[in-house]
This record gives sequence, structure tokens and C-alpha cells, in this order.
Amino acid sequence: MRIVFFGTPDDAVPALCALHDAGHEIALVVTQPDRRRSRRGEPEPSPVKRAATELGLPVRTPAKSREVADEVASSGATVGVVVAFGQLLPASVFDALPFGLVNVHFSLLPRWRGAAPVERAMLAGDEQTGVCLMRIEAGLDTGPVFACRSTPIGAEETAGELRARLVDLGAALLLQELPGIPGREPVPQSGEPTYAEKLTVDEFRIDPARPAAELDRVVRAGNPRPGAWLMVDGERVKVWRAHVEPSGGTTSPDALDTHARLATGSGVLVLDEVQPQGRRPMSAQAWLAGRRGAPLRVG
Repeated sequence: MRIVFFGTPDDAVPALCALHDAGHEIALVVTQPDRRRSRRGEPEPSPVKRAATELGLPVRTPAKSREVADEVASSGATVGVVVAFGQLLPASVFDALPFGLVNVHFSLLPRWRGAAPVERAMLAGDEQTGVCLMRIEAGLDTGPVFACRSTPIGAEETAGELRARLVDLGAALLLQELPGIPGREPVPQSGEPTYAEKLTVDEFRIDPARPAAELDRVVRAGNPRPGAWLMVDGERVKVWRAHVEPSGGTTSPDALDTHARLATGSGVLVLDEVQPQGRRPMSAQAWLAGRRGAPLRVG
């Protein structure tokens, strides 16, 4: 098939490469403009732009997606594929393609429509999630669905690890289903929708009043971004890995004991990997070894 590909971050690269390697003709790649990664740094291309350039594909980086509508229309492509593009695409773009735009969405729609479906599924304690191929319409992730694949969420899996699996699952599903899309009508979404709002730093603060099982999900959902955190003796410390102590244990409320155990509203959360402010990630035991032996105040 002749395709226009829309995508920006690392998550979109496997789908682009899979389509190219499978022999699909990619007429155009549309991605976000080059951006500075730091205040003093030079503008850098998106991961999709780098990958497309290495593959010798034509790339456009419009400031606004509507700027490429005419070029999409004249590309000769029959369908557009969207993977984490980062901008809402206007009707002028998906109307320019005979079979519209097919979006790879990282949830089992209509659950977790929106910006952060992977993290929201983990925070909510969902036992499974998945990937859906859907036709883009005017609403936010409201379009009808061509196909979905589900996968369990691992009990110790981080959001980054889960996302990596979903990225691969999405690329495989796309290769399997895309050739048949021109002859199919997608199925309207059914069920009560939920919305995956953008993540905020504050909601990843570890509050000892909450149950340990919830805080474990906060830690896993915040890895690698934005990172769970807590204040220890006035110092902000990120928590990258933790686990719930099976026995429940005993330790003082609002204190981190010498074994990195934190009493919570229900159960004990044991910190495994932390990152004190201005330092590199390290084991919680290594961090505590450099502190005094008394329990540390959390709050």
C-alpha cells in the first residue's frame, strides 16, 4: 500500500520501520519540528525524522499539521498511519486520503482514550491492556475500531516496559491488519469510555496515607516518566523501583526505616531503587548507608 506516516517519538519508529521492511510504499513521513532538548542545545530531529532520513524517505515537519494537507492529497497515498504523532489532525488531512487515517492507540478502547493510556491503565490497577487500530475522526480517540489485541499487565512491570511491549504489539497488528483495511468497515466503539488525562508531577508524590499496593502502582507507572517521588528529611527523592512487603511488617508511620521500609495506610512499601536530588539512581540500601542510622522522616 502507498502510505503517509504520521509519528514523532521513539514509540513510533518500530511501526515505521516495520511498514518499510514489509514493502509498503511510504510516500511521505510527517513528524514534529526539530526541538531543543535543553536551553543551550541545538534543535534536534525527532526519532521518527532520524529513522525516516536513514531509510531515505521524504520527511515534512510542519509547525501545524494542516500545512501538509495539500501535499498529503497529492502524494498518491491511499491511507495514513498515525502512531503518537503529537498533534490533532484536521479533517482536511484525513479527508485527503481515500481510506482516511488509521491510528495505533495503546489501550483497549473505549477505555483510556487520550494522552496517557499506558500509565493510566497501570495506575488504575487494570489487569490487562492492549492496542487498537482505529479510524481517526473528529473526536478524541472516538473513531470506530478495525482490530484490537490484549495483553496482561505484569505485576512488577513498569510503564516503560509495558509501553515497549505495546509498541511491538502495535507494529505487528498494523502489519497484519493494514492490507485488509480498504475492504473493511470498522466497528463503532462500545462500552463506557474512560479518559487518560495528561500526567502531572504532583500525582506521583508518594503519600504514606495511601495503601502500599496503590503506591507500588504509582512507582511503576512513573517509570521512566515523570518518576514517583517523596520528601525525606526535606530532601526530594525519586523512587524508581519498589515492592510491597508480603508480610506487612511493622515500622513507624511517616518514617523510612533503616531497611528502606515505609509504613503506609495499608501495608509496607519497600524502596528498592532511588535517586536523591542531583545524584544518579542507586539502590535504596546504598543511599541509606550514607545516611545516619535513625529512621528518616517522610513528608
